[in-house]
Amino acid sequence: MSTFSIFLILIIFVAFLLIVVIMVQNPKGGGLSSSFGGGGTQQLGGVKKTTDFLDKSTWTLSAILLALILLSNMSLFEGSANSNYLQDQVENVTLPDTTTPPATENTQETPQE
Repeated sequence: MSTFSIFLILIIFVAFLLIVVIMVQNPKGGGLSSSFGGGGTQQLGGVKKTTDFLDKSTWTLSAILLALILLSNMSLFEGSANSNYLQDQVENVTLPDTTTPPATENTQETPQE
């Protein structure tokens, strides 16, 4: 299994977790936190504010997702035999000659009266 495949599986897993965490939240602060006591003073497992935990987990998962995407991009061509393929293609490109002006069309002038 290549490095890119491992990164791809991790990206899909983190994206799924991020979707779950976002769907649990309520935009007005009543999502999961209102289900466990309503007031929000004492929550499950000693967490005082579930919304803070969900906010932190959203930011953490999004940072992990961004890092995984960047790392997967770097490992995309690293292990393959065609790692210099793009560089070779860029070096072999021939550009048109811009030193000579383009040919102009010979237009007939109409006599003015």
